Amino acid sequence: MKEEAIRKYAGLMKELDLDALQIKEDGYELRLERSVRRPAAAVETVAVPEAPHAEPLPKAEKADEGTILKSPMVGVFYAAPAENADPFVTVGSRVRKGDTLCLIEAMKLMNEISADEDGVILEVYALNGKIVEYGAPLFRIGRA
Repeated sequence: MKEEAIRKYAGLMKELDLDALQIKEDGYELRLERSVRRPAAAVETVAVPEAPHAEPLPKAEKADEGTILKSPMVGVFYAAPAENADPFVTVGSRVRKGDTLCLIEAMKLMNEISADEDGVILEVYALNGKIVEYGAPLFRIGRA
């Protein structure tokens, strides 16, 4: 059987969403199978009302020398805007209130984390591409 015919049958499988196909033609027997990742069974979601006395989001807390900026969410920490780009900040970088310090990817959304105050980056706690927890320290920022 020619490759062209095999490709035709493979395309037919995809078009008809078939997991397997067996053909007997001109003395040839062909069986094609594909592993298909089906979406998991639907999970019922229930809306949970926000607690009336919810804790405020973690912001910065004063450390002995500088302020600790904590993660406001769980997600993947990115130090740079792109894989091969320079990081937003490094130890020694001067920052102004509102400057982007990093990105945290949560639920496929990129969230910019900004400086709460003017200062100098004294320490970077999070590792690029690693998950950070809610309230985890990200940076220590000292007075400029």
